[in-house]
Amino acid sequence: MPPSVVLPSTLLLTLLLATGLTFFLRASSKDRTMAMVISSYRPSLQLLRDLDHWLAERGWRVAHSHPEQRRLVYEGHVAASVPLAVLLAFLGCSGGAALGLVISQALTNSALSWSLFLGLVGLTAAPVYLRRAQRQEQLEIQLITPDQVVPSRLVMRVHRDELLAVETELGKTLQLQFTPCTIGVSFE
Repeated sequence: MPPSVVLPSTLLLTLLLATGLTFFLRASSKDRTMAMVISSYRPSLQLLRDLDHWLAERGWRVAHSHPEQRRLVYEGHVAASVPLAVLLAFLGCSGGAALGLVISQALTNSALSWSLFLGLVGLTAAPVYLRRAQRQEQLEIQLITPDQVVPSRLVMRVHRDELLAVETELGKTLQLQFTPCTIGVSFE
């Protein structure tokens, strides 16, 4: 490959790496709350008791109770992944250093200063991720069916990862069936 093509193509690939890292940082803290209708052949009060016990074990606590609306609101702290923060720091640092090398080759011969500066700037990916990923989240449960009606149905609104955890860990034992929420349930 001719030398005149190497530098622009390397610069393009390095900029794509930086763009990918930026979009990953934005997506890591995006709100992914969704609502699902959960059905079970257990009575609704027993189902709520079992869900409450499981949620308490996972660190959720009841923040608000609205008996007239048959709704419970839980709060919990979502922690950031430290291994992911280390990986992002490594990617940001190496990507910044690579961009610094490309810029220094294109502009001047001061490779060390540009690489060192942009490598240190790339390290900021970890604190940015840690700050944005740690947050308080809410989980809301609203009963749809009356207390004695079987199958009992409720709507749960929470982050999709928590819904997956409910389905994985409690789906079989509580005989839960999940369907996307298409009914107009107000959570305000």
